Amino acid sequence: MNLFGAMDTSGGAMQAERMRAEVVAANMANAETTRTASGGPYHRQHVVFAANQPQTGFLTAMNTASGGLTASPLAAAALPTLALPGSGAVAPGVHIAQVVEDPAPPLKRYDPGHPDAGPDGYVSYPDINPLTEMVDLMGATRAYGLNSAAVQAEKGMIASALEIAKS
Repeated sequence: MNLFGAMDTSGGAMQAERMRAEVVAANMANAETTRTASGGPYHRQHVVFAANQPQTGFLTAMNTASGGLTASPLAAAALPTLALPGSGAVAPGVHIAQVVEDPAPPLKRYDPGHPDAGPDGYVSYPDINPLTEMVDLMGATRAYGLNSAAVQAEKGMIASALEIAKS
């Protein structure tokens, strides 16, 4: 992988962690929401990350470059499936596969004066623990910061390489 591919990897991770932090913030903001547009209480959201899979590998790129010559099955098994720069392949790293709703049932609190109270006087509140959300937010913030530091280091390496090339 070249240096710009490393930046793509860190950049993709930063985008995923930013989205994770936004979902956590939405969970915290709706911790007391008893009625949504669908009619029930808010449900906690989770971000699911997935690894990027290279769309083209080394063997495929070589096959394309050679005009359709094919390698033997033994050679095909021995060659790694690495993405080549400029091959249109996805950089290694992560992306957000989906945002899913927590299936946990809502918490019931007795509050007969609440407008959303049922006939038994109980109100359904989201099952959101602020401590868990803060830990998730801290994790997202730290991962974002580490990827940002990696991008800064990569920029320094590129600047140093350009300085070497000038002299």
